[in-house]
Amino acid sequence: MAEQQTAQTTPRDGARSPRGGRRDDRRAQAPQEPKEFEEIVINIDRVARVVKGGRRFRFKALVVVGNNKGKVGVGVSKGQDVQTAVAKATDVAKKHLITVPVVNGTIPHDVETKLAGAHVLIKPAAPGTGIIAGGVVRQIIGVTGINNMLSKSLGSTNKVNIAYATIDALKSLVPKDQWLNAKPAKAEKKAPAAKKVAKEEAK
Repeated sequence: MAEQQTAQTTPRDGARSPRGGRRDDRRAQAPQEPKEFEEIVINIDRVARVVKGGRRFRFKALVVVGNNKGKVGVGVSKGQDVQTAVAKATDVAKKHLITVPVVNGTIPHDVETKLAGAHVLIKPAAPGTGIIAGGVVRQIIGVTGINNMLSKSLGSTNKVNIAYATIDALKSLVPKDQWLNAKPAKAEKKAPAAKKVAKEEAK
């Protein structure tokens, strides 16, 4: 009896172990392409809608997407389950990407924005400071490619409002080459010289 049991339990000659080898082979054959964007789920809430038969529960996901090279986007969407809500929110975030000007690993200047009850302040920082932020702001800045920055979140603690306020702050950043520089001042200095030349020609 023992010999028959061992004969039944042992696989045939040349036969593979059931399923285990097949799954490993499929994973080994399918090359995993590196993702262009990094996706972070910031928050998931369960929301309810009151209908005639009772309450209908759904899930709302808040997702941030970034490529660590200056592009970032935030999306909010609802779905029947968590995976559907996250997938839809990711698509929304990818459709609303913005480009953040990054100078030496930080932002070019200070920005303060208000959205609904959320109040967000971001400041540039010296190399080696790191990202001094908490909660939603830190997760969003972490996928932009910014390495040094100071921030403060005031007012509302609503994560959706804070996320959109942070995006508005990053969107309002102006690159350093577009600042008002010394060129207009030089033009004003050259203007009197041009007037003198015109007077001499008139004489």
